[in-house]
Amino acid sequence: MARIALRGRLIDFVADPIASAAAVRLVDDGLLLIDDGRIVARGEYGPLSRALGPDREVTDFTGCLLLPGFVDAHTHFPQLDIVASASGGLLNWLTQHTYPAEMRFADPVVCEEAARFFLDELAANGTTSACVLGTVHAQSVEALFTEAQARGMRLVAGKCLMDRNCPPELADRGDQGMHETLSLAARWHGKGRLGYAITPRFAASSTDRQLKLAGELARSRPDLYVQSHLAENEEEVRWVRELFPRARSYLDVYESFGLLRERSVYAHCIWLDATDRRHFALARATAAVCPGSNLFLGSGTFDFARAVEAGMKIALATDVGGGPTLSMLATMRAAHDVARMRGSSLSATQLFYWATRGAAQALGWDDQVGTLESGAEADVVVLDPAATPLLAKRAAAADSVESLLFALMVLGDDRAVRETFIAGRPSKGRRKPTLSGASAADNARTRELARRFMGRLRIAPGDGVLKP
Repeated sequence: MARIALRGRLIDFVADPIASAAAVRLVDDGLLLIDDGRIVARGEYGPLSRALGPDREVTDFTGCLLLPGFVDAHTHFPQLDIVASASGGLLNWLTQHTYPAEMRFADPVVCEEAARFFLDELAANGTTSACVLGTVHAQSVEALFTEAQARGMRLVAGKCLMDRNCPPELADRGDQGMHETLSLAARWHGKGRLGYAITPRFAASSTDRQLKLAGELARSRPDLYVQSHLAENEEEVRWVRELFPRARSYLDVYESFGLLRERSVYAHCIWLDATDRRHFALARATAAVCPGSNLFLGSGTFDFARAVEAGMKIALATDVGGGPTLSMLATMRAAHDVARMRGSSLSATQLFYWATRGAAQALGWDDQVGTLESGAEADVVVLDPAATPLLAKRAAAADSVESLLFALMVLGDDRAVRETFIAGRPSKGRRKPTLSGASAADNARTRELARRFMGRLRIAPGDGVLKP
């Protein structure tokens, strides 16, 4: 791999801004030296540039910000085809859009095309690491890991475990899901920069036996991740209460099966009480907060203030396709708005921290990514404050790092991402303008399967919960 150097304004974090007034580290005219996918030196451009050898190429991003690449703590790569689809809420979203889309992943070609397009889109938005859900099909995760490995990307993923309350075409048969989980973990976990996650879709879609087996695996393999959904929607919470009447809460379902621990990543975490938050924090699990998705689906608003007070580990996440975009800038903006709606305030500095070093620390990657420290993996996003006329005008008036980051968060999108480096390799330009879609026959078949499945469901009187 070429020895390269990146010049620009270096911004990263040495602490959590909530805990330290000196959390931001800034070098106005900085240089990053990168060898073999790792940062080997960082500092002021002048002194470092004088020591450069003739074999090191310098890429000049003067005027741009160089930050650690974004970390998306929860997203669904099979759902890009249904992003920006209208929905009446979470459970309607699943039956009307999600399950029909995921049925297509029985086709390996669909899996491969979707994996390429998804990872291209992550890079286009400055995201260099992610926790990702596949479909119930093992080949969906095979395709994603294969593509991520080819790009040298840091990624955690897992096949969904579902053996009830889903279309039969997406249901694990017997213990098939756990056998496939074991096989995928043996093949991919720890290979390069990849990690495997035990992935029950959510409590309502797994039987007690499947959750028990998943918990036993989690206890025997603490190196594996766990990822799922938790307390996203009030209807969902009521449904889980009916399915698990002995559980104190939704969180207690996972905890009772041994699925709440360090390296557990739970998306949403909206409808938790004080006891839940305390247990969550003590377990050192990670809350992957998805404000864009929660607003879009009308699920509720995450209580940042109480989560921070309880000591919960927080990372930000897009949750595509419930979330309307893979942009972590847009996700930060939504998090800011959600906090304001609940009467609190989050600085841009805090939100960038939760999308970079904070997320990396929550996921156990703090010595590898989320930082521009020497020795870290060279995952870097280059943000251009002059990417659009309005952003340029606002950025020119910024009088602090906070003001500049706030302008980028509010006004920026993928145009503000000048380049994305994954393990030292420029990666934004890989994106293709088009992707072949499903055939008319494929679309007709998935619509018919969805119609049949929805016909088997009823709305429970008074609460709107879908029941088989």
